[in-house]
Amino acid sequence: MTEAENAVAIVKEFLVASMIPDAERAATYMHPEVKITFTGGRAMAGAADIAQFNGARYKWVKKALGEFDAVQHDDYVVIYSNGTLYGEWPDGRPFADNRFIDRFEVRDGKITRMDVWNDSAEWILAPDIFRKSACIRRPMVFRFACTAVATA
Repeated sequence: MTEAENAVAIVKEFLVASMIPDAERAATYMHPEVKITFTGGRAMAGAADIAQFNGARYKWVKKALGEFDAVQHDDYVVIYSNGTLYGEWPDGRPFADNRFIDRFEVRDGKITRMDVWNDSAEWILAPDIFRKSACIRRPMVFRFACTAVATA
């Protein structure tokens, strides 16, 4: 397995553990001094902070994993992971197709940096954005399948 393939496997295992959520297991994939920045510039210290943040923002949340892209640098690998979030808001309203992209740096078999972006803030501030249409990007195809979603 190449260094890039190994880094992708580490990130996938981390994401699976994070979505259980099993912060203790997720932490095993992270360097003790990992730098984590979530949407809005929120700095976090580790996997437990991620679980706490997600627990406050969502009733529950999972990731439908999409593609993983790896870029080898001199002493680390950058991994981009994309996909969609699905789950429930704290008030019980379900959501799906909430786009995300995560950027990871993996050095010596550990995640040393994680940056997270997703549409949750937009959807929280303007809930009608995602209710007007639910568009799903078909993997490996540059088409979108859109269906109307009730606003009630």
